[in-house]
Amino acid sequence: MYLKTKSGKKVYLPTPEEDAAITAVALSDQDALPLTDTEFAKLKRAGRPRAAVTKERITIRLSREVVDAFRATGSGWQTRMDEALMEWLREHRP
Repeated sequence: MYLKTKSGKKVYLPTPEEDAAITAVALSDQDALPLTDTEFAKLKRAGRPRAAVTKERITIRLSREVVDAFRATGSGWQTRMDEALMEWLREHRP
């Protein structure tokens, strides 16, 4: 039996017997036992810590030329765009 992904790739699933055998072997490994609910609750969330100051998500219409120019600078282009706007604010108090 298999599942078909959106890309058309087939992911084969184990039969119930194969699944039981895999689970039995996994549970027999003392170094790889599953976490208890208590242990799982103690885990810290992985990833980047939340920023002290968060940004606001908005929708804005910009010229294609501006967006393309910032995107061409690579990863972090939105942060650089934010910095450019902050610089403008420092120089042009509205």
